[in-house]
Formats: sequence, structure tokens, C-alpha cells
Amino acid sequence: MATWLIIVLISICAVGFFVLAMSLTLIFKGHHIESEISTNKDMQRLGIKCAVQETREDMAAEDCAPNACSGNCAGCDIEHSHQN
Repeated sequence: MATWLIIVLISICAVGFFVLAMSLTLIFKGHHIESEISTNKDMQRLGIKCAVQETREDMAAEDCAPNACSGNCAGCDIEHSHQN
């Protein structure tokens, strides 16, 4: 068998194994891994916040009141830019 064919087959098997391994949480727990800071209850319990939210709190930004910035990095904008 050609060397390149062996490498391709090993690569396909490795990718298949990693896809299966990454989906174990979904298979056994029935939900995806909560990696977003704003939705992960364990991160919130430990007091881990989005870096943008922490920066705004340190700067005491007026537009990032506790109710306005939920800790979701996608929802915070450190540059304070407003799209019109």
C-alpha cells in the first residue's frame, strides 16, 4: 500500500475518533458543553466574568450597568462604538 494512502486513512480515523470523543457530552448528558461565560452556571458561581465586562467595571463605564452587560463577550463593546 502506498505511504500517502496509509497517512490519509490514519488521518480519517483520527478525525473520526476526535469527533466521537468531543460528542460524548452530548451523547451522555444530552446537552452541549457550556463554554460561554454568560451561560455557564459554574463560571458565574466562581465569579468568572468576561474580560470586557471586567474592564468596563474597572473603568466604571456608564453604559455597562449591571443589568446592561450580562457577561457575554459578544454583547459588550469595550470601544463604546454605537452603530447607527
